[in-house]
Amino acid sequence: MRRASNLASSVLSRTVAATYYGGSNTGAVHHRLFQVALYCTGSTSSRQHWTSRFCNSFSGRAAALGVAGALVSVAAATSISEEVYAKERPPQELLPKDVVLYQYEACPFCNKVKAVLDYYDIPYKVVEVNPISKKEIKWSEYKKVPILTVDGEHLVDSSDIINKLSSKILPNKKVGLASGDGNEEDKWRRWVDSHLVHVLSPNIYRNTSEALESFDYITNNGNFSFTEKITVKYAGAAAMYFVSKNLKKKYNITDERAALYEAAETWVDALDGRQFLGGSKPNLADLAVFGVLRPIRYLRSGKDMVEHTRIGEWYTRMESVVGESSRIKAEA
Repeated sequence: MRRASNLASSVLSRTVAATYYGGSNTGAVHHRLFQVALYCTGSTSSRQHWTSRFCNSFSGRAAALGVAGALVSVAAATSISEEVYAKERPPQELLPKDVVLYQYEACPFCNKVKAVLDYYDIPYKVVEVNPISKKEIKWSEYKKVPILTVDGEHLVDSSDIINKLSSKILPNKKVGLASGDGNEEDKWRRWVDSHLVHVLSPNIYRNTSEALESFDYITNNGNFSFTEKITVKYAGAAAMYFVSKNLKKKYNITDERAALYEAAETWVDALDGRQFLGGSKPNLADLAVFGVLRPIRYLRSGKDMVEHTRIGEWYTRMESVVGESSRIKAEA
């Protein structure tokens, strides 16, 4: 099976090179194709496990998922009080004045950062990065996303971004995944980066139809030329179908859906009857789980997850409290 997967990837890369680059620069095409497909960057601990073989090897981006539209029942929506689930806005004097997020729209780690920005109602501009040329971040020595600039300061790595941003807007709150003090919030943030993200890719590329569904979202919402859209959608979906099989073996996953359902149930158990892990309002762990899951929620895998686990009510509450995006239009 491994030989077949490697052969398929090799043939695929040569095919893309012949059709898109005129048969030259095969290695670069293979490299960039996987950049489009794979997760971009999470926390330091996440990269040591999740991206050591793929993202660091291919300097890659998150294979990503997508939000196709919100289908929340009227009964569930009307039962949520806006007064109870309201955004938290830091004092005006603590709000950053100029925030720009360099991202891939479908990247789960970028969505972690956006969940925090949206929940705390921090206005931010978005620059969608082309994952092949990366011309939008030519200025940066760090060639992954997300990159967040806050009043001229450049922040990288999703969990580190959240830590530093939180310290600016929540000066009395202790944050940090490396504290090792047994803090419940930090424990579950680490779980997101070290476990939850591992089960996503095998699910969204579980079969050819789901791989195409995922890449349809990536290409429709990403920053690609017309030719790149066609190449990435079909070549990327085919490549990632085989890569997902290797990911299953790497992380000892025998049943993709069962692993996803187990992760969802583990999170609900952690809530222990609370509305959020943070109690009556979300904390950074709630926002991390929500951010990572938001891109897949309305893909086939996300729909199955909500249908077959207890996570749906919590997710609906999170959708309500995070609310409308605080992003504003920006020119790349």
